[in-house]
Amino acid sequence: MKNILLLLLIVSNSIYANDMVWSKTGHRVVGEVAEQYLSKKAKRAIADLLDGNSLAAVANFGDEIKADRAYSKFSAWHYVNIPFGKTYTEIEPNKYGDLVQGINRCIEIIKSEDSSREDKVFYLKFLVHLIGDLHQPMHVGKEEDKGGNDIQLQWFGKGTNLHRVWDSNMIDDNGMSFTELALEYPKMSKQQIAFLQKGSLLDWVEESHLLAEKVYASVEPGEKLSYRYSYDWWSTVNDQLQKGGIRLAAVLNEMFK
Repeated sequence: MKNILLLLLIVSNSIYANDMVWSKTGHRVVGEVAEQYLSKKAKRAIADLLDGNSLAAVANFGDEIKADRAYSKFSAWHYVNIPFGKTYTEIEPNKYGDLVQGINRCIEIIKSEDSSREDKVFYLKFLVHLIGDLHQPMHVGKEEDKGGNDIQLQWFGKGTNLHRVWDSNMIDDNGMSFTELALEYPKMSKQQIAFLQKGSLLDWVEESHLLAEKVYASVEPGEKLSYRYSYDWWSTVNDQLQKGGIRLAAVLNEMFK
């Protein structure tokens, strides 16, 4: 019986995680933006580990490996559930891992002199993906509705859910490639970059958590969404993608300084 319950829990976590991703375009935007803010030293180290591949090219690695059951233990790393009104430090961490634990573990392994090159490459790719996940607010949503996956909606007359609206519906319907989206961002000053990069990982988690609360309040279950919703929230999606890239660069620059 215990084995059956454990299997159900793992399957449940996997289903939850499999529908919890920025679209492929979104993750690539985060990687592409990060490239623009890397230090020279970080660029060299990353190019060596990734054999010259860009951050955008590996940005979806964390989702691509989900098809292999050997990596099912990483499923819970894609999200973290925090009840509204609480912070991460006030909850009991998920024993199967969560987004915060996953990011910290990736950083630890990449920085360790004892880690193999193979491990450094694996966890660098995963880190790029997880920093992107962190800035999708529904990855810091409610456990009871699987980060908005159970909140059914209509998007231009087709069935969807709140999580998917933020993951992919708004981004994909925009119709721009990841390079086009990344090029749309104005170049930031050193002061603007420093402002976005300030704070700790837990500060960034709390920021996404507070945004998630606003996202939940933005719809009613069963609501029919279309142009108006995208008009109201696209700038927020766009800001989160850019912010994710700039902060990913900060994490990478710190690791490879």
